[in-house]
Amino acid sequence: MKRGRSGLRSRCQAFPSHEEPARQKRQKRLATSFTLSPALDWGNLPHYVVLHVFQHLSLVDRARASSVCRRWNDVFHTPDLWRRFEFELNQPATSYLRSTHPDLIQQIIKKHAQHLQYVSFKVDSCTESAEAACDILSQLVNCTIKTLGLISTARPSFMDAHFVSALTVVFVNSKSLSSIKIDDTPVDDPSLKVLVANNSDTLKLLKMSSCPHVSPAGILCVADQCHGLRELALNYHLLSDELLLALSSEKHVHLEHLRIDVVSENPGQTHFHTIKRSSWDALVRHSPKVNIVMYFFLYEEEFEPFFCEETPVTHLYFGRAVSKGMLGRIGLNCPRLVELVVCANGQQPLDEELIRIAERCKSLTAIGLGECEVTCSGFVEFVKMCGGRLTQLSIMEEVLIPDNSFNMEQIHSEVSKHLGRMWFPDMMPTW
Repeated sequence: MKRGRSGLRSRCQAFPSHEEPARQKRQKRLATSFTLSPALDWGNLPHYVVLHVFQHLSLVDRARASSVCRRWNDVFHTPDLWRRFEFELNQPATSYLRSTHPDLIQQIIKKHAQHLQYVSFKVDSCTESAEAACDILSQLVNCTIKTLGLISTARPSFMDAHFVSALTVVFVNSKSLSSIKIDDTPVDDPSLKVLVANNSDTLKLLKMSSCPHVSPAGILCVADQCHGLRELALNYHLLSDELLLALSSEKHVHLEHLRIDVVSENPGQTHFHTIKRSSWDALVRHSPKVNIVMYFFLYEEEFEPFFCEETPVTHLYFGRAVSKGMLGRIGLNCPRLVELVVCANGQQPLDEELIRIAERCKSLTAIGLGECEVTCSGFVEFVKMCGGRLTQLSIMEEVLIPDNSFNMEQIHSEVSKHLGRMWFPDMMPTW
């Protein structure tokens, strides 16, 4: 048998294979395809291709890539690459973020001062980082930036008078700032007044979070004089009836976006005031398309001042547990509601509250429920009332409680029928 096989093999090898020439051609073509010609060498990539790649790299990676060849170094200094400039200042022992060496930052600002339009940097609470931030702010005086973003990534924030002075000098010398984003920094009322005095005609966006030295009077000054302001984000303690009325004046353009963060870190120690319904109504009459977004991080006993009267909020996010009574108030007093996200609730089903929201909130298009409870029949009724207008329906599987009408195997097909598309419960939160 062995001789037979070997003989057969030798006879087969004696005949030339018709596939051999074709196989050799394919191998030759494959080998040449992996051999780059000089025209396709990395150093000869088109300028616009390298520029596009550089735009997606961090500052440190850009600097390293610029040392590959002279052509890439030329791209590194292209003005279009430095319209937007983002970096981090932090110490490795106190931050997980990737730090950028201050010397490199200063070199870029010095060389591209005329090109910079968007500058954003994050700073930790170390003294060294704060000092470096002050030095960089002093260099921005010579730049014609339109957007400035400044975020402190660690608490306590660096509350340094030198830093406030450096930031104020930037406000004094800038004449075309259109966007300001400031988080956890020591900006105060006097520095805001300087900002307004020099940029009232150009400022369109102001986002402020955790700025304890800013008072309601300071933010009111901005609204009174910056009539082109279209987007505003602030903490709830800065919100006032006077501010809403100022944003509703005839001189002011239509506000497009108002974000309000309602945060409490010490339960029972934070007092929350009430905004009059007439103030909300004035804002909506003046800016009927305004999106009013509210983020709540409160404890259940702190919700009392909210939604007792009709409130024109459009987007609601609850990061902590919220009571059934509060959700019931939302169904009664939030007719403009577009999106609702509830991360947690008690152990009582929310059927009645959801059905009330479906009845009263005719603009609702998105809802997300986390650690809550809703019976399957109640959920189906809610979806049936909302219908196809629900473009986002993110419900954790654990939220749904099977009952006599529907079990977990039936719920997805019934909900899909009313939505007009395939739907399944989520295995994890998607918001």
